[in-house]
Amino acid sequence: MRNIVNFLWKNNFTILFLFLEFIAFILLVQTNRFHKASFVSNANAMSGGVYSTYDNITEYLALKRVNEEVAQENALLKSASSLSFIKMRGNHVYIDDTLHLQQYKYLSAKVINNSVHKRNNHIIINQGKEQGIEPGMGAICAKGLVGKVKDVSAHYSAVVSVLNSNTQISVKLKKNNYFGIMTWESEDNSTTATVNKIPNHVDLQIGDTIVSMGSSTIFPEGILAGTVSSFEEIPGSDFYDIKISLTTSFNNLSYVYIVKNLLKTEQQELEIKL
Repeated sequence: MRNIVNFLWKNNFTILFLFLEFIAFILLVQTNRFHKASFVSNANAMSGGVYSTYDNITEYLALKRVNEEVAQENALLKSASSLSFIKMRGNHVYIDDTLHLQQYKYLSAKVINNSVHKRNNHIIINQGKEQGIEPGMGAICAKGLVGKVKDVSAHYSAVVSVLNSNTQISVKLKKNNYFGIMTWESEDNSTTATVNKIPNHVDLQIGDTIVSMGSSTIFPEGILAGTVSSFEEIPGSDFYDIKISLTTSFNNLSYVYIVKNLLKTEQQELEIKL
């Protein structure tokens, strides 16, 4: 307290001068229209800049929550899409009526761990058994195929990535429906994969789109896999060796959608009888 008193005593003239300057400034602004208008204008500009900066900071800090909300909304939209329904009868397509039975539901999940440079890569997501996820469910993202759920705990799941030597996915050429098998062979490249079993008499061009076939219970039909980057005929075989550029960017994967096939059991029970 003594230090404060000493400081005020030593600087009393300076403090008095600043106080009088402040009073003079207030009187000038209040009694002069021009100065008052200038002060208000500058004050608004300054406060606007401060509020804008504050808004930008809070918006940035809220990105995580916003991303989660967007992912959840996208999952609901995918579930409500006509591609998630099958026709019950008739040849005409009707939306939002009893002629369609929903086949697929989607659950959004955040990627919390992801490897891309191993021979057998896996992805860990923050949703598990408590959220209804089961082994064997497919995982996709906004850009395409991601992998298949392998192991599940109460609140987490391990997904076998497309970038895994054990992954085999049935795919097809979008333009003509010729189907093949997509595999991944190079641990040094997380952007390309291989497609085999497509006959070499098929019309094939660089840039052709490869999508999921939809024959299994894992993925819906038509999910993007990649585009043809190169191809050649296999000597002594009737098939192409096709390289594709994956549409999914595994290096910056943040959110995925887990696909729940509501008719999975029915299809599997029928396949067992064959």
